[in-house]
Parts: sequence; structure tokens; C-alpha cells
Amino acid sequence: MIEIKRTNSKNEDFIALVKLLDADLKIRDGDEHDFFNQFNKLDTIKNVVLAYLDGQAVGCGAFKLYENTTLEIKRMFTKTEARGNGLGTQVLADLERWALEDGFTTAILETGYLMPEAIGLYTKSGYERIPNYGQYINIDASRCFKKELK
Repeated sequence: MIEIKRTNSKNEDFIALVKLLDADLKIRDGDEHDFFNQFNKLDTIKNVVLAYLDGQAVGCGAFKLYENTTLEIKRMFTKTEARGNGLGTQVLADLERWALEDGFTTAILETGYLMPEAIGLYTKSGYERIPNYGQYINIDASRCFKKELK
């Protein structure tokens, strides 16, 4: 059974999942890991969604204010053994619902070109590729996306 839970970045299940995410990213990002890692701090994330499968925390995602009515999706991850169950889609959809409840109208995000699973999830979920924004401008490894929330 899948359960979706809203929480914040102080949640121990979220912290444990992010450690797994960071370990995976360190391998995938290679030499560029330190650059990307500096933008993945947890201390100010108030909006976190966790996915539980049979009572075990197996997926997460979060959002934070980017500017005005635009939020940035962060820290999306599903444990390897739980992939293929649609958890990422469910987490992302709940993040979007929560964002709309909080008055946001636009979601943006960044992922790496070496993250085909993430790129597939975002494009399947209606996100469109945009020019790199903010700290990702001129970063060839970054792929940025945007979605107008409805």
C-alpha cells in the first residue's frame, strides 16, 4: 500500500532518503558534484512530501519559494528497489497540489543531463524545458524545466 505524507525537512525519514539521494548524485555528478551539492541545503525547506510503501519511506520530494508565485522543486528521489511503482509521479503531483493550495502558480526545477529517469518523469508530468536559470546559467550538465500549475 502506498501512503503519501506531507512534512518538512526536519523529518527523519526525509533526512535518511536525502542521504541516499546525495550518495547517488555524488556518483552520477562526478567532478561536478561539489558545485551542485551547494544548492541542496535542507534547513529552510518547509514543504516536503514523503512516499511510503508498505510502511517504509521510499520516496521524497520538496519545494521551496523561488520568487513571488514561483516555486522550485527540490530533492526528488525514489529508492532503487521501489522504482516503477509510480511513486515519483505521486510525490510530484502532491507537491503541485500543495503548491496550488499555498498560492503558487509556476513550478521550476533543475536536474542533470545524466538523470534520464528524472527527465522522463518531468516531461511526462507536463514540464517543458526552459533556458537554465539562476545558478545553473551556463552549466552544461543542467537541464531546467517549468510548468504552469493548474
